[in-house]
Amino acid sequence: MAGIHSGNLILINASHPHMESRRPALAPAVPGSSVLLEARAAAMLTGALERIGALGEIVPVSGWRSNGEQREIWEGSMAESGEDFTRKYVALPGCSEHETGLAIDLALRADEIDFIRPDFPCDGVCRRFRDIAADYGFIERYPAGKEHITGIAAEPWHFRYVGRPHARVMREMGLALEEYVEFLRGYPYPGELLCAGGGGYEAEIGFTRCYGTHIAPSSPYQVSGNNVDGYILTLWRLPA
Repeated sequence: MAGIHSGNLILINASHPHMESRRPALAPAVPGSSVLLEARAAAMLTGALERIGALGEIVPVSGWRSNGEQREIWEGSMAESGEDFTRKYVALPGCSEHETGLAIDLALRADEIDFIRPDFPCDGVCRRFRDIAADYGFIERYPAGKEHITGIAAEPWHFRYVGRPHARVMREMGLALEEYVEFLRGYPYPGELLCAGGGGYEAEIGFTRCYGTHIAPSSPYQVSGNNVDGYILTLWRLPA
């Protein structure tokens, strides 16, 4: 059974710290990399980069971090760049998505890469990655125009794995994760559920505040805590 503080859809920000104490199952973000990512997210990232022929051109900069590593980055940025810069671009220790293993910072390959703000332009191979990222379960987590919602400056290099079909819904509706968690409260399980699909699958998505053995859908399903107040269910259907 998934806990409210674990799963692909947990919301992590300054108001909702990372509460899961277990280290995720990790794998190289791409083959041969020392950057680690939650294993499923790593497989999907590799698949996306292979699809557009970008392995080696788009490189992982930072993936999973321990709480101690996040604290070192925070303190180092505060000392080197000051509080204003740090609060814009570095999450508080304990409030970073990187501690979940579900977040990845990417860069266009270069001799020198800025660890805090890597270059990930809006054209070329990086644009091709953005175009297919949702098909592999990734969202651009901190888009421009959502700073007042996310509390983080626009970071075009920072991607978060949430899984399909959620990434597609968020992309199509222009929702940040904070907004998506709130939006799904309008689809309480087992009532009217949100229908999503494409690419050979269909899914129904719903929210419940109480998850237990009394919830037993007849079709394959996944459950994730939202790290706020309940659980998000994804029920998979074969297309007719």
